[in-house]
Amino acid sequence: MRVQKLISRAGVASRRQAEALMLEGRVRVNGDVCTELGTRVDPAVDRVEVDGRLVRVARPHWIAYHKPPGEVTTRSDPQGRPTVFDRLPREESGLRYVGRLDLLTGGLLLLSNQGDLIHRLLHPSSEVEREYEARVEGIPNRATLGQLKAGVELDDGPARVRRAEVTGRWRHGAILRLVLVEGRNREVRRLCEAVGHPVERLERVRFGPIEIGALPPGRWRELEAHEVAALEGVAGPHGRH
Repeated sequence: MRVQKLISRAGVASRRQAEALMLEGRVRVNGDVCTELGTRVDPAVDRVEVDGRLVRVARPHWIAYHKPPGEVTTRSDPQGRPTVFDRLPREESGLRYVGRLDLLTGGLLLLSNQGDLIHRLLHPSSEVEREYEARVEGIPNRATLGQLKAGVELDDGPARVRRAEVTGRWRHGAILRLVLVEGRNREVRRLCEAVGHPVERLERVRFGPIEIGALPPGRWRELEAHEVAALEGVAGPHGRH
């Protein structure tokens, strides 16, 4: 296994970040500074350190958390707002989240210690689906849904949804199911506002093959082995990115 892959698997950094650490001389293998990106190691035999700290590859660990609106997707918040880690056991504090949800958005948030797989899932070339349920103002017509699928120009470039459908109504408008394959900042909210249907409430109900199901807000569960394997499947093979 290459050194940068080991560092990524351990959740210390992404592979590209690990390569940068190596080139900066911050990585040691068996006591020697390692700057050669092709260096291979055996995790069971070789000692790899980053900034003097031993890199340990833990057992792959994944959890699904139902984030309520009002929690910040970060470990600590300078404004003192509640974070997604406040409800998790202390031993889960080292996990990395897979795709941030903004303050007002609730729903499925995956967390893991598998940095390499997280990187592959979030890489644009993987086109991993994110499905949202959006309560919007007004009733979008067929042309508006088509516009969302064809593409809308936002301030950071064009964006579109892969699928869009009206699944219900509420007293001030419609309930939409929207599927995207990227995770830009507040993308769903900005798309809906751009076509004249501001979001009143938003929840992510699926990330790739993992659905939120009946998991209550503020609760979490461990992913089963077949679910992690399914994530590996949608992320594509190692080395693809």
